[in-house]
Amino acid sequence: MRILLLCLTFLAAPAWSEPQIYRLDVEQSDVGFTYTFEGGEKRGTMPVQSAEMRIDLDNVPASQVNVTLNPSKARAGFIFATQMMKGPEVLDTGNHPTIQFRSTSVKGDLSGATVIGDLTVRGVTRPVTLQAGLFRQRGTEVGDRDNLTILLTGAIDRNDFGAGGFGSYVGPTIGLRIVARISR
Repeated sequence: MRILLLCLTFLAAPAWSEPQIYRLDVEQSDVGFTYTFEGGEKRGTMPVQSAEMRIDLDNVPASQVNVTLNPSKARAGFIFATQMMKGPEVLDTGNHPTIQFRSTSVKGDLSGATVIGDLTVRGVTRPVTLQAGLFRQRGTEVGDRDNLTILLTGAIDRNDFGAGGFGSYVGPTIGLRIVARISR
């Protein structure tokens, strides 16, 4: 129902002829991740350092996203996990101070999209696929295209990036849930 309302909202809005530049509200956005630690699910967050977004709501595949994360300020739910995650066996933040994502293609439309891109962790770049949903921010007017929320979800295998340290404690799959609040 939410997706249907979103689509109807944007159908009533005026068309733009090219991608629009959006700014990320870092304070209201959350790059969240989940991982398995000794059989239990744990949650963490990682702040965005910078983001460049060109979003075309009338031609979603023309959109482009480039994001840089700051792993040295990440939190993994408890101090031991946070310290180990930042260390040389996992993210090695001393030698690799950023994580970068650059979209290579976007497929779909306003009712749901797939964002494919290159993720670089520890100097290793691999393709990743994220599912995307687009929503009006709470409290905004119907048809408002200036203030939006993007939800991105997916998963990666940390071993693919050479970040497999402490494998007897931490599982290989890292779930991603990114809430990006953006404005024009």
